[in-house]
Amino acid sequence: MQAFHYVYILQSDANPDRYYAGMTMDLRDRLARHNRGDVPHTSKHRPWRIKSAVAFRDPARAAAFERYLKSASGRAFARKRL
Repeated sequence: MQAFHYVYILQSDANPDRYYAGMTMDLRDRLARHNRGDVPHTSKHRPWRIKSAVAFRDPARAAAFERYLKSASGRAFARKRL
């Protein structure tokens, strides 16, 4: 069976206006790494919680969606829809 690739959006509990989008195959482990401070980009705004997550079977589609979420139009879409 093919594994899932998750594209996720985190929201900071400490600063609710702060979001982070990423991609992983292990969502629980990745959230734990963000909350331990293992990810330099997110370590200042801990703790984090998952706001949205989308599962993809195709890693290329997951990567494309992650890139989109990190663009200006993708951030606007996420604020309105996710």
